Amino acid sequence: MVQILLGFLIILLAYYAFFWLKDLLLHKADLKKGNIVTSGLIGLVADFLDTLGIGSFAITVVLLNATKSLKNERLLPGTLNVGHTIPILVEAFIFTATVKVAPLTLFSLVISAVIGAVIGAKIVKKLPNQKVQLTMGVALFLTTILMTLKQLKMLELLGQGNKAIGLTGCALLVAIFVNFILGALMTAGVGLYAPCMAMVYMLGLSPIVVFPIMMASCAGLMPVASVEFIKVQDYSRTTSVGIAIGGSIGVIIATTLVKSLPLTVLTWIIIVIVLYTSITYLKKGLLK
Repeated sequence: MVQILLGFLIILLAYYAFFWLKDLLLHKADLKKGNIVTSGLIGLVADFLDTLGIGSFAITVVLLNATKSLKNERLLPGTLNVGHTIPILVEAFIFTATVKVAPLTLFSLVISAVIGAVIGAKIVKKLPNQKVQLTMGVALFLTTILMTLKQLKMLELLGQGNKAIGLTGCALLVAIFVNFILGALMTAGVGLYAPCMAMVYMLGLSPIVVFPIMMASCAGLMPVASVEFIKVQDYSRTTSVGIAIGGSIGVIIATTLVKSLPLTVLTWIIIVIVLYTSITYLKKGLLK
C-alpha cells in the first residue's frame, strides 16, 4: 500500500512540476524580481518547523510580512501553496514509509482533500484583495486557536484509548466530508494538520494513524491546488521558488540532524506573533 501511495504522490508531483516549470520558463524575467535568498531562508525556517510539527503556513505569512517580501497580498494564498508543495512532498516521502492505516480510510481521505483543494483554489483565486486579507486574517486566527489547543495537549486527549486504524460506515463518510472541507480551507491558508488531528481522534482512530493521514492529505492536495493558482498566475514566482528550495533543505535538516529540540517556548512565541499578524490582516480586510 505504501508503494501505491508514493506512486500516486509522484504522479501528482509530475503534474504540478509540468505546469510550474512551464510557467517559470515562460516568465523567466520575473525571477529577477524579489529576493530569492530571503524567501529561501523563510522556506527553510518554515518547513524546518513544519517537520517538527509546528506548521509552515502561518510562519511563512509572518516572515513574509516581516521582510516585506510579498508586495501584493493577493498573491499570498497561491504563493503559500505553490512554494510549500515540494517541501511537503519531501516530508511525505520520508515519513510514509511505515503507514499503519486502513487503505480505504487513507485513500478516501486523501482523495476528498484533493477534491476540496481544487474547489477551494477556484474560489480563493477569484477573491478581491480585501477579501484575501480578511480570509488570511480569519485563517491565521483559527490557526492560533488550533496551535494553542495542540500546545496545551488538548487535542491529544481526544485520542487517548483509541485503537482503530480504519473507519467504516457513517464515521468514514463524516471523515471524508470533513477532510474535503479542510482541503478547501488549506488553499486559503488554514493549515490542515491540527483540525485533521482533532477529527481523527474524535472519530476514534488511534494516534498512530494521525501522521500518515495528515501528511498524505497535504501532499495530495497541494500539487492540484497549486496548479489552479499557477494557471491564473496568481502567485509570486521568485518567492515560491525560494520557499521551495529553502523549504526542502529545512525538511532534510529537521529529519536528519535534529533528534530532539525544546519547542515549548518557541511555539508560544510563534502563537503570539501569528495572532498579532491575524489581527493586522483582519483590520485591513474590515476597515477598508
